[in-house]
Amino acid sequence: MSDGTLITLISLGVTFLFMLGTPVLLVIFYWVIGCSFVIDLPLANTGNELINVFSKGFALLAMPLFILTGDLINQSGIARRLSDFAYSCLGWLRGGLAMASIAACGLFAAISGSNSATTATIGSMLHPEMVKGGYDERFSASTAAAGGTVGIIIPPSIIFIVYGFLLNLPISDLFVAGILPGSLMVLGMMIMAFIVCTINGWGILIRLSLSRMFKTAIGAWLGFFAIGLVLWGIYTGKFSPTEAAGVTVGFCMLVGIICYPLNKIMGSSTDLPVEDKGVLSMFVVEGFTIPQLPSVVSRSAQITGILVPLIAVSVAMQQVMSSLGAKDFIGDFVTGMGGYYAVLFTSMAIVFVTGMILESLPVTIILAPILAPIAASVGIDPIHFSVIFLVGASIGFITPPYGLNLYVASGVTGVPYFRLLPFSSLYLVALLSVWIIVALTPSLALSLLPDR
Repeated sequence: MSDGTLITLISLGVTFLFMLGTPVLLVIFYWVIGCSFVIDLPLANTGNELINVFSKGFALLAMPLFILTGDLINQSGIARRLSDFAYSCLGWLRGGLAMASIAACGLFAAISGSNSATTATIGSMLHPEMVKGGYDERFSASTAAAGGTVGIIIPPSIIFIVYGFLLNLPISDLFVAGILPGSLMVLGMMIMAFIVCTINGWGILIRLSLSRMFKTAIGAWLGFFAIGLVLWGIYTGKFSPTEAAGVTVGFCMLVGIICYPLNKIMGSSTDLPVEDKGVLSMFVVEGFTIPQLPSVVSRSAQITGILVPLIAVSVAMQQVMSSLGAKDFIGDFVTGMGGYYAVLFTSMAIVFVTGMILESLPVTIILAPILAPIAASVGIDPIHFSVIFLVGASIGFITPPYGLNLYVASGVTGVPYFRLLPFSSLYLVALLSVWIIVALTPSLALSLLPDR
């Protein structure tokens, strides 16, 4: 039996395992091991590659720290304050709570850098409120899933860290480049939510109150400070992304521990809306106790324990694919398309299709080192292409059959996966429109960079 036939059978076998629900990590690992035997690639070489990924990647240390930040701001009550502020600004519009959910996703993403954490946190907080307010439960869950896509675009971003590590690009520049495209993604989804809710008459309108906006803004000041701390430190060069992650974790941990006893002393009920709390207690979030920290860290460690091995086996998969000639095949195919726009849109199509079946990390690790040099050879700015690539990868979070955010939203809301698809497809249209705009407008990614 030829090597090609064996590799085809292995690929079909792992595809079948994937369809049965086998974790993506194991699917990729089985494929790497099987193909390594076929092409006589020493397993010791694969093992060394798995170790080298992290022994030489200081920047990757930021990833578990930003994941921990997301859990800390959720546990401390900062995330709730941010969502209250978003609702006070948008609740007077039709579909205001839906738009507030998306805006809250953007604010949460600006501290946590994780799509799944964004979807899980905002979905668990605001889905019951949306259903209570008359929204369709499918639309509510789909809103959380779609809003979570900005988690890897608005800085800080875990996937930007991986991309910068792979392509040797300044991670701080990548973070800054994601600000305007990520904000445009939020705006595009908010417009779609407004249209859908206006057509269906969903949502209970609240009175536009500048007083309420002011009070909720005060209540969310710690969240705004954390966002500003990250962006200021990275933009000015005071912190590397890894250092910024460490500083943010320290800040959120300190806030949570200090605020808990202060909140108890003030006798502020955690059930009261921010605007109904006392003046002093508005400045203090709910916080957490030191004995609660191990469980928070444990949750973050579980997520890190999923992502880190996935990065490692994806790099090993890239090596096997290179040995099989896949890198040259894809490179020749894309290059053969022609000039600037042909390469651009062919690359986007490859990222979109691959994102339908793989998580963003393996998509980035496998395809970015292949497509980025080709894009640069036809004149596409490397920073601009990174944003194009990762916006496309983020869209894969709501595209079946994989659609990680759809699974997360289904898990936290109880709405079955397939019932989310009709409304998630509407958000998909909005995100695809934004993606094309970002691809055709380099200034969206480059205008905030100081040396551009």
